[in-house]
Amino acid sequence: MNRKQLQKLGVPPDCVKPAVQALTRAAQEGEGFGLKGKRAKLLITDVLGEPRSYVDDPVWGELAKELLADAEQPTLSSIDYRTWGDDIDDAAHAQMRQACRVPSAVGAALMPDAHVGYGLPIGGVLACENAVIPYAVGVDIACRMKLSVLDLPVEALANRRNSFKEALTGGTRFGVGVEHRPKQQHDVLDRDWGVSRITREKKDTAWRQLGTSGSGNHFVEFGELTLDQCDDELGLDAGAYVALLSHSGSRGPGAAVCSTYSAVAQRMLPRRFADLGRLAWLSLDSSEGQEYWAAMNLMGEYAAANHAVIHRLVTNLLGAHIVAGVENHHNFAWKEFHNGRELVVHRKGATPAAAGELGVIPGSMADPAFVVRGRGEPASFCSASHGAGRRMSRKQAKDTYRFNAVKGDLAKRGVDVLAAGTDEAPGVYKDIRQVMAAQQDLVDVVARFDPKIVRMCGDGSRAED
Repeated sequence: MNRKQLQKLGVPPDCVKPAVQALTRAAQEGEGFGLKGKRAKLLITDVLGEPRSYVDDPVWGELAKELLADAEQPTLSSIDYRTWGDDIDDAAHAQMRQACRVPSAVGAALMPDAHVGYGLPIGGVLACENAVIPYAVGVDIACRMKLSVLDLPVEALANRRNSFKEALTGGTRFGVGVEHRPKQQHDVLDRDWGVSRITREKKDTAWRQLGTSGSGNHFVEFGELTLDQCDDELGLDAGAYVALLSHSGSRGPGAAVCSTYSAVAQRMLPRRFADLGRLAWLSLDSSEGQEYWAAMNLMGEYAAANHAVIHRLVTNLLGAHIVAGVENHHNFAWKEFHNGRELVVHRKGATPAAAGELGVIPGSMADPAFVVRGRGEPASFCSASHGAGRRMSRKQAKDTYRFNAVKGDLAKRGVDVLAAGTDEAPGVYKDIRQVMAAQQDLVDVVARFDPKIVRMCGDGSRAED
């Protein structure tokens, strides 16, 4: 019997293959001599009618199990989501509506920096029950912000300008696939990298890339941090400070984890949900889901280690010491309790903002970043934006701006750009002040960071964000 005939009898599309295999086994084992026509139809109909009676049958058992599993698959429906801010394009909203159709999704939110991404839009928050979506986490798993306050007078940014530039140049490495020579050390390399095949295979790559940054919107920069009032948690009085701020993630290993497990999820995606594509999920009850979860968390530790190494190298070259700091990551999934139940909260380009939780939300090369403290807003699943958000594609940016002109304009404003791409010109981003105004109910501003010396990837390589 062919696919069309089997589906006409009522075999679900996802069960056609095991039905053909069962008919083949039945014929081979002599259950139905010349098994075809009416006899084949009767057998298939019997299994369709009472699949539980055939679960242990050596011939029909696999088909019976597939039929039962298919019957238990949830149907597509859609949940609502709340949006912060109004400067969000229709394509990002379309992506968010699609994400809200994932069967396990129970809640969602869209942050004011939102724009189109892969799978879940950048700035998208999606809460699911017992399922994780690799592309709702993202390619650059655990992309991270880290701010270190240094024991230098703020006047040093002007008086020792060359020293700061040399520290950034000597202590950072940027670009797709770039490696650090000599290799750096961190105890993240002592973790169990055998939690999955892909992490085991990528451990050497992780060691070679430890302490490096990618392309796109990854940066390391010096700037002036201003607190209007003292903050006990930071341990800082009101005033101005020299600070080092970085943004990057889990590099090649993180990208490999995403691509590997997203492909697994898409292969396992029931055909009825094929239109969800990159939003394919892994149940946390499955071995594949458990492997991805362990690998994702390892990538979170690795991203944090990258920043630790960068800040160590740069501050050592400068001859400075770190006296306070804040760090947090996005592009991740967390198990959290909301409304009395445990959920998997995906934040694709969104910052955790639980009540009292510190974080950093950057602007652009020309605009400030903000140290914030979360307000724990339930409707956003305790989330906030992760930056200003793009308002222009990378191609549009390259067609619109010229790097030398951008660099010259920034110099007039007191910002030295050591390296960057035209696609990261300040004009490609939304106004960070408007973004912050749109999320006053999500975070409180603790301090402001104004960039002064910036280094990004300047080799024109493809973006990793």
